[in-house]
Amino acid sequence: MLEGIYLFLDKVFGPLILNYHPLWVVTVSGIILGAFFTLLNYVLVDQEKMKRLQKLSQEFQKEYKAAQAAKDEKKLRKLQQKQMELLKLQNEVMKDSMLKPMIFTLPIFWIFFGWLRRWYVEVGIVKAPFNFFLFDWFHRFYHSGLPPSELGYIGWYVLTSMAVGYILRKFLDMA
Repeated sequence: MLEGIYLFLDKVFGPLILNYHPLWVVTVSGIILGAFFTLLNYVLVDQEKMKRLQKLSQEFQKEYKAAQAAKDEKKLRKLQQKQMELLKLQNEVMKDSMLKPMIFTLPIFWIFFGWLRRWYVEVGIVKAPFNFFLFDWFHRFYHSGLPPSELGYIGWYVLTSMAVGYILRKFLDMA
């Protein structure tokens, strides 16, 4: 089944891979998938609920710090109960914000990277003029044999999609 999907991806994106430098292919892939995953998250996750939880957490932190500074034991006990309620709400929101998007994004991610790996395994996408600790961290993450001055497709994709996702989340005012 996966081979059929990979053949389809070869037909659609093969000319792009064959005619352009890997840096451009992985950068464009990171931009497209990073934007897609961020927009999907925006649609599937209740943004108002996330913002409300952030506000409640900030208010709780202020109250808790004030009670600690005043050494008000009675208030601290009340806040511990409130903290338990806040943790339940945080768990519920976290479950919603992680599970729904992951159901859609994880299969796309694994299929795409399985396919991209066929083209760019152990290919240096980005080369730095020095050994860069971040590049070396990515190599250890996926057991790459690339030198510490080169970054492979996974590392470059992650950096690109994270940057795009960050900018898009700021633009969409996501929590």
